[in-house]
Amino acid sequence: MRGLTILMGLCSLGTILGADDVKKEMALLEGDWSMVSGEAGGQSMPAEMVKSGKRVAKDGETAITFGEKVYFKARYTIDPAKKPKTIDYAMTEGPTKGKTHLGIYELDGDKVKFCFAAPGKDRPTEFTAKEGVTLSVWKREKK
Repeated sequence: MRGLTILMGLCSLGTILGADDVKKEMALLEGDWSMVSGEAGGQSMPAEMVKSGKRVAKDGETAITFGEKVYFKARYTIDPAKKPKTIDYAMTEGPTKGKTHLGIYELDGDKVKFCFAAPGKDRPTEFTAKEGVTLSVWKREKK
């Protein structure tokens, strides 16, 4: 019985540590970001579009804009324990509102790379923008 109690305590501690890891990683994804590059279906996004691309993330929500126009908004969840790390966008505004995009991401200091599948498609396993997949790189804006 004592062994079971200890095991349950360790499992609870693992859950708490996992939640803290997610919370820390979510905080690292927050802020204002500028687009560095973007591809969709293997095609590079136009330079003007990339130059005007902005990503703002706070409290598990993100908005992507190009110029003054909001392209989409989404609530997101992550799993930084997976390899590669996973991210899911539940779209709240934009062309795929009400749908979910499954993706992966890689955070490296002040740069982040995202790769998302179109709704209803399998999560990407590598950072390539093949048919039905988008790839974008963002740099954190300095305050």
